[in-house]
Amino acid sequence: MPNLELELGKQSASLGVNSVYGEQQDVDGIRLIPVAISWSGFGAGEDESGNNGGGGGGFAAPVGAYIRKGDDLRFEPNLVSLIAVAIPFVWVAGRTLSRVIRALKR
Repeated sequence: MPNLELELGKQSASLGVNSVYGEQQDVDGIRLIPVAISWSGFGAGEDESGNNGGGGGGFAAPVGAYIRKGDDLRFEPNLVSLIAVAIPFVWVAGRTLSRVIRALKR
């Protein structure tokens, strides 16, 4: 397959907020603008005999949405994603704090 890198680049363009939420929507005069965090990684290669291959992956997480009503614009977070991120963060922070306190007691 010629230009495998270009094909992978085209595939990665579809990742992001559109794959998580979709396009912005207008509902009863209120505009909903989705927000997501995404990242991806791809690689490809070819040897001297013309064999090639590639692959990659990505991750996208919904963060929330901006809600515009007239001139008012506010951000509404996705609480499920917030909790999913907060639980490991609080665990790591608590574990680190307990080790610092234990080290200071010595």
